[in-house]
Amino acid sequence: MHEVALMTEAVRLAVEAARAAGAQRVTALRLRVGALSGAAPEAMEFAWDVVRRGTLLADARLEIERVPAVGWCPSCRVEFDTTGCWSECPRCQEPAGELRRGRELEIASMELE
Repeated sequence: MHEVALMTEAVRLAVEAARAAGAQRVTALRLRVGALSGAAPEAMEFAWDVVRRGTLLADARLEIERVPAVGWCPSCRVEFDTTGCWSECPRCQEPAGELRRGRELEIASMELE
């Protein structure tokens, strides 16, 4: 379960940033997790309860923003929902030019005290 390693690193980064800001604790951690990031938000929430113990985030709440996968068709110049990196435009059936969203795996923000 690589989500434990992901959450361990997120907590480490949050602690580092909180200390650099002179904070005593982190009250909230917000993550953005893309549908195609390879991370399972439910498993991340489970890991959260374990990896934050004994840190500046011990009492913090976790908020996960789930980012849907969105492709872009350069021919039609439209964005569309997709379920994979390789998909076709629902309008013209041409291969999608790019994946615009869905691979995110990042700390969006933190609340500090």
